[in-house]
Amino acid sequence: MDVLMLGRCSHEFSWPRRGTDGNYYQVCLLCAAEYKYDWTTMRRTERVEHAKPETGIRRSHAREKRPSWVPRARRLKLDLPLRYRVNKTSTWYEGVIENISQSGVLFNGPQQLPVNALIEMVFEMPEEISGQKNSNVVCQGRIMRAKPTQEDEREKEKESKEPEEGAGGLAASIVDYKFIH
Repeated sequence: MDVLMLGRCSHEFSWPRRGTDGNYYQVCLLCAAEYKYDWTTMRRTERVEHAKPETGIRRSHAREKRPSWVPRARRLKLDLPLRYRVNKTSTWYEGVIENISQSGVLFNGPQQLPVNALIEMVFEMPEEISGQKNSNVVCQGRIMRAKPTQEDEREKEKESKEPEEGAGGLAASIVDYKFIH
């Protein structure tokens, strides 16, 4: 969702980390840019530019060095209603968005869906993301994680007599979206 990354990154950095080479670095929590860090002066010094892979045929099997840590996409906590359904079915379910990020949506709803199910979601995009009020969006997504609902948990507790932790919820990646006008 390019809409979530409006404008340039304002850089919010992680605590300095030590690389395998013994040198310190910091990673931006928003865009994953990596900067060298001087521990003695407690300052970032320069951006680390990773070499782009060559387009020609590689003869060696040496692995390309990658950052040791990449931040997750920033989440916007919400309490917004949404409607969702499995693609090409007629039954819509009402749910509530818990948070949204550039990579997906975490929501709670009455109908649990299997992991990898393709779904459609309709909700109002928050003003913080779209820049305007009443921006309804229809998203195509894929269920990445599914937690049992609290009702399912209560049934399990009755059967096993052991309380289990976990709240109901579905995490869906956003594959495509369109604003509804």
